[in-house]
Amino acid sequence: MPPAASGFTPKTLAFLRALKRNNRREWFHARRADYDQHVQAPMLAIVERLADDLARVAPDFVASAKISMFRPWNDTRFRPDTPPLKTHVAATFPHRALGRMQGAGLYFEVAPGHVWIGGGLYAPDPATLHAVRSHIASEHRRLSTLVAAKPFRSLLGAMQGDRVSRMPRGFDPEHPAADVLRHKQFLAAREEAATFATQPDFYAQLLATLTAMAPFVLFLNEPIIALRREAERDPLVADLANAERRRRA
Repeated sequence: MPPAASGFTPKTLAFLRALKRNNRREWFHARRADYDQHVQAPMLAIVERLADDLARVAPDFVASAKISMFRPWNDTRFRPDTPPLKTHVAATFPHRALGRMQGAGLYFEVAPGHVWIGGGLYAPDPATLHAVRSHIASEHRRLSTLVAAKPFRSLLGAMQGDRVSRMPRGFDPEHPAADVLRHKQFLAAREEAATFATQPDFYAQLLATLTAMAPFVLFLNEPIIALRREAERDPLVADLANAERRRRA
């Protein structure tokens, strides 16, 4: 494996910036070797290292080349105006009981202008959203403790995500966690300049941030896993859930 596989370098960022200016298939194919060496190989090395370290500090999450890494191509089947290539490189780390792009997960990306490390629950379907809100309503003190933990606050700040303007139906507007229950996304993130990815301590910072994020994401996944198990006991519900997962894949 080339030396660049040990971590992202200024050549990684230079390639991503050039790709943003020249987002064409022919340009990318002519420079595929540079992409493999300076973008793909460093990401693969980081994912493989996380496979060992997450198994130690956050064993419920999966890190592997097959599951975590994204292809460089955008899906343009339904949006022909979409550029053919992603201008960032990213990896996702799902809960092993739920699988890729299901439930709440960990994620990071390196783009021409930023590094984003975080995760959570981005676009839950209505049944999942209701289950998570119900879980928060009954376990809000535990959630408050998780997001108030020093590693979470120092590395990720506060919980983020879009909210609805009114309290969702079936929930008490006077509930102590009313502000959280209005969320329709449950996210936390740390954003840094793109050059953060090339610092010598980048991997240590990445691992520390994902580790701080993990208990919050595990909390969000508790009702989702319960919902999945309930669906698996009911064949009709399971068929509907599988159809929804295929639609959202």
